[in-house]
Amino acid sequence: MAIADTLHFAPPHPAARPFLIVGAVLFLLGLLVGHWLAWLAFLFILLCLYFFRDPERVAPPQPDVLLAPADGHVLEVAPAAPPAELGLGAQPRWRIAIFLSILDVHVNRIPAHGTITRIAYRHGGFHNAADPEAGDRNERNALAIRLPDGREIAVVQIAGMIARRIVCNVREGDAVTTGERFGIIRFGSRTDLYLPEAVEPLVTEGQTMIGGETVVARLGSAAVP
Repeated sequence: MAIADTLHFAPPHPAARPFLIVGAVLFLLGLLVGHWLAWLAFLFILLCLYFFRDPERVAPPQPDVLLAPADGHVLEVAPAAPPAELGLGAQPRWRIAIFLSILDVHVNRIPAHGTITRIAYRHGGFHNAADPEAGDRNERNALAIRLPDGREIAVVQIAGMIARRIVCNVREGDAVTTGERFGIIRFGSRTDLYLPEAVEPLVTEGQTMIGGETVVARLGSAAVP
C-alpha cells in the first residue's frame, strides 16, 4: 500500500486547503496576466496534492498491538525517558523514532485505543529531524495516551528543518481509536513513539513504517533490560 500511495494522489488532508486556495487564485490570475504563472501555480497545486495526500489505512484486527503513528523509516530504537512535560516519569522506556522524508505521507495516526490524558506543546528549533537529538532540541507536540488497561504511551510530533507547522486535531480527554488520524506535520519531520514500560519493540532501525498499519509492538511482550 505504501508504494501505491506514492503512485497516485489520495484525497488531501484538510490542512491542504489554504495552500490549494492560494494555488487556485494564482492559477486564475495567471490565466489573465501570463501563462507562465498559471503553469507555476498548476505545479504548486500538484505538489500540494501529493504532499498532503491522505490515503485510507486498514488497521490489523489484533487488539493487543501498537501500530506505527506515521509513515517513514525507523531512525532509532533505543530506551529514552518520555518528554518531561507529559509527566510520565523519568524512567527510560523503549522509544521508536520514525523519520518522515518530504516524500512520505505526513498524516499522524493513533497507535492504539485509549484516552488522551495530556497534550503538551513546546517551542524549539528547526534542526534536521534525522538528528538523534532533534527530539530534545526541536519544536514538538507531545501526547500522552492511557490505554484501557491503565498503561500509558506517548506520541511526539517533532518539526524538522523544513517543517514549520505541527497540526494536532485531538484534545485532552478525547477517546481515540487505533489508526485514527490525529494530526499532520508539514514538510518533513519526525514522529516518536514511547512504548509502555515492560513492552519491547518488534521493529528495527531502517525498517519502513506504514502509519496505522505496521505493528511495532505487542502489549503483552516483556521488555529486555
